[in-house]
Amino acid sequence: MIFRNSKALIILAFFAIYVIWGSTYLFNKIAVTELPPFFLASIRFFTAGCMMILIAFLTKVNLKISRKEFKNICITAFFFLVYGNSVFVWSLQFVDSGFGSLIASTNPLFVLIMMRIIDRKPMQKKSMIGVILGILGMILLITQEELVTTQNTLIGILVMLTCVISWSYGSLFVAKATLPKNFLVSTGYQMIFGSLFLAIVSFAFQENWSSPLNWTTNVQVSMIILIIFGGIIAFTAFNFLLKRVSPEKVSTSAYVNPVIALFMGWYFLDENLSAQSIIASVILLTGVYFITSRKRQ
Repeated sequence: MIFRNSKALIILAFFAIYVIWGSTYLFNKIAVTELPPFFLASIRFFTAGCMMILIAFLTKVNLKISRKEFKNICITAFFFLVYGNSVFVWSLQFVDSGFGSLIASTNPLFVLIMMRIIDRKPMQKKSMIGVILGILGMILLITQEELVTTQNTLIGILVMLTCVISWSYGSLFVAKATLPKNFLVSTGYQMIFGSLFLAIVSFAFQENWSSPLNWTTNVQVSMIILIIFGGIIAFTAFNFLLKRVSPEKVSTSAYVNPVIALFMGWYFLDENLSAQSIIASVILLTGVYFITSRKRQ
């Protein structure tokens, strides 16, 4: 069966973090235009986390975790969900969704630099070429003036960069941390603990909480997609990959996501897809090839 094939699972997991996560920029942008960002993230992660723990319980998976695992889950939830994701979504109030995905594409660069500093791991030639191509493609995309649409774009970009750094360090931390072996349990607890912290942040900022029944249809549909696909499926695939392949390979999703985000914006929102965007996308994907094809040491 396909689900017993480790290679097939890895391929499906990469599809999830490439394509599904690429689409979440669009749905987060739709949701954050009507809902407060930390309230949005808290509801999204709490719902997804509870569903995952319920699935684990029904399939008779052991839900007990050690004190060390609890500590690591809380740390991981902060780097990934609280700061890396939720603050990033907050920034989408000031930055276009496609532009935000471009900022996230710097993730592989930060991962490789951190691996060099923390693990003293040398960069291979293919990795260096891949990073250079990725940055070049990102520059081609960013230099398009029509992507900058709000007055607070600079603030949004700077905050997003700190979110990318948080996510990059979290990727390296998870690769070594002691976490529950079952990915439903590990991801589910991360989301629940992260959502509780986000709820506190939301109340601290005095955000307005509202019933899903009062949301518009577009926001309701976006939240369902973010919870089931962006949360349960893609984030579980992400945690799975961090334990199966090297962190810099997992981080290549940051190169593909902007391509998906741009094409979805063009298809669903009639956003302009210029020749420069297409050329940049090809360069980004070429960068992915060089990083993923390098020999693992």
